[in-house]
Order: sequence, then C-alpha cells, then structure tokens
Amino acid sequence: MVKIRLRRMGAKKNPFYRIVVADSRFPRDGRFIEEIGTYNPLTTPPEIKVNGERALQWIKTGAQPTDTVKALLKKAGVL
Repeated sequence: MVKIRLRRMGAKKNPFYRIVVADSRFPRDGRFIEEIGTYNPLTTPPEIKVNGERALQWIKTGAQPTDTVKALLKKAGVL
C-alpha cells in the first residue's frame, strides 16, 4: 500500500520532516516515491509547505495519509 507520511531529517533534538509518498513496506527514512512537502515543528508557528495539487492527486489514486499527515494537510488547507 502507498502511504503519505513524514520522513525525519535534521540533527539530534532538531527535527525537520519531509512529507513523502512511500510504499508502506519501506522503512520510515528509507526509499520513497516522491517528496511533496516539508514540515518544521521548531518554528513559531510551525511551518508547513505542501504541494497541494500533488497531494490530492496521490490521495485520488489511492495513497493513504497517516493521521499526522492528514492533520497537517488540513492545517495547510489542502483537505
């Protein structure tokens, strides 16, 4: 199954996430199909950048967003 999920980047105790489309069998920070956005929780307010067009296209083709990504997409105004 294809999932839209977060991929952790950044240094220790300094997380930065990329929103990626990946096969659910691959590890969290492993291989992915496409990067569709970023999420930085350390800024005030948290910074969310998402390519809404691509996110909706992946959801229409069957990709399932995780709970966290679904909440981020709602905050960004995509869903």
